[in-house]
Amino acid sequence: MSRLFIDIGSSSLFKSGQKIGGDVFLLSRNPDKSQIVCTLSDGLGSGVKANVLASLTARMAHKLSFSPMHLVNSATIIMNTLPVCKERKISYSTFTIADIRLQEEQGVVLNLVEYDNPRALVFVQGQSKQWEPQTKNLHRQGAFKEEVILHSTLTMEQGDRLILFSDGVSQAGLGTQKNLGWRRAGVESFVQQKIRRNPDIGSKALAEAITAKALELDIYTAKDDITTAVVFVRSPRRTLIVTGPPFSPSDDEQLVQKVVAFEGKKIISGGTTAHIVSRLTNKPLKMDMKSWSKDIPPCSKMEGVDLVTEGMLTLCKVAKALENKQSADQFPDDAVRRFLHILEISDHVHFIVGTKINEAHQDPKIPVEIGIRRTLISRICRALEELYLKETTIEYI
Repeated sequence: MSRLFIDIGSSSLFKSGQKIGGDVFLLSRNPDKSQIVCTLSDGLGSGVKANVLASLTARMAHKLSFSPMHLVNSATIIMNTLPVCKERKISYSTFTIADIRLQEEQGVVLNLVEYDNPRALVFVQGQSKQWEPQTKNLHRQGAFKEEVILHSTLTMEQGDRLILFSDGVSQAGLGTQKNLGWRRAGVESFVQQKIRRNPDIGSKALAEAITAKALELDIYTAKDDITTAVVFVRSPRRTLIVTGPPFSPSDDEQLVQKVVAFEGKKIISGGTTAHIVSRLTNKPLKMDMKSWSKDIPPCSKMEGVDLVTEGMLTLCKVAKALENKQSADQFPDDAVRRFLHILEISDHVHFIVGTKINEAHQDPKIPVEIGIRRTLISRICRALEELYLKETTIEYI
């Protein structure tokens, strides 16, 4: 496993009165997991038209960024493809592309291309970094001014952050609390204070804090679409999920040794598995009735384990929640919420899956979707990797 992990989180708010956003943030990773591309596009105006233009721009940028083409050439193609507004004489969409490549020898190499969005911020060990980007000028027919594409190549190490945001953030409070808006310098100062107070603040939490502050400056009525994305380079947070007893009872002790030796968060999903660990570690199981809900059996508590849940029903609910991109906060305080919360803060999730057949799960009255543990784990892994850019591994025993 790599010594570095790229933690990416975003937060968006629509312009007040709109049901769809004119800002679009896309995030993808290539199959070998060495390249991540983040694209933030801001469509002209707001609502459906802005969303269509921003989506078109972001998807073009995404597609081209994964090609062998140089990022500046990709940006030039996008610019030449985008129409120019006949009335305002400006582009229908602005964009920022962050091409992030994990290279163990060099750390993380960031290629950044920016067109007409607020300049990105980079923080090195909590301090704002200043740099001069390269420029490329374009002369497009119909545009009232010369347009400039900014290009930067930077190296990021553990503890460094990249902050991307739309002008709904930098212009927050314009004409009200801030005569000229929050501006880039205001965002920079706010982020620096947040990092100083909490050096380990995650990308999602920091992005949400920035958008919340922008909304506050707009007196809680967003004057524009507000979007923030944060990239945080840090050491990975690991989680172990154990589900199902081993095929042979002789392997019970090996399973427990793996659980005890693991460094990171630990989840045991399944009553039989939990009793095996409890018996061999001499750590009693205690039911936690505070986690009761009408749909899911309650959690249990065991010393040395972060979460103990029932097995197949809980895993099925977790898989569905991940596939539907539901956050932990959308659930009551039950096993699913606690399970999802641990997954949200994890980077690398290792599964140990027991292969003993549980006859209870062969009951024809039980839905097929909860009948096969391996299928559920595969669904969870696929969702974590494709939708949340987590790293997963599976070990069968």
